[in-house]
Amino acid sequence: MLLRVLVLIALPLYCFAGSGCPFLEEVVNKTISPEVSVSEYQNFLQDFAQTTDKKEALADMKQCFLNQSNETLHNYAQMMKIIYSSVWCALS
Repeated sequence: MLLRVLVLIALPLYCFAGSGCPFLEEVVNKTISPEVSVSEYQNFLQDFAQTTDKKEALADMKQCFLNQSNETLHNYAQMMKIIYSSVWCALS
């Protein structure tokens, strides 16, 4: 499940310079932020999670990130910056 979400996050990045999408960047930032609770995260993305299954999937994904160390979260943020500035994003 986490892999699917990461792929869904990464695919749009292929199409935009920088990320080209402030909303996407905000979603990524809220996903990796330890200050954002599961319920805050679900509320932020409520328009995209109408069913109970989707709400639970968001909760599970956010909890997965909350369980990570600060070092892992920092590394993930760095990876996203690398993706944003990659050759494939810059080509668009």
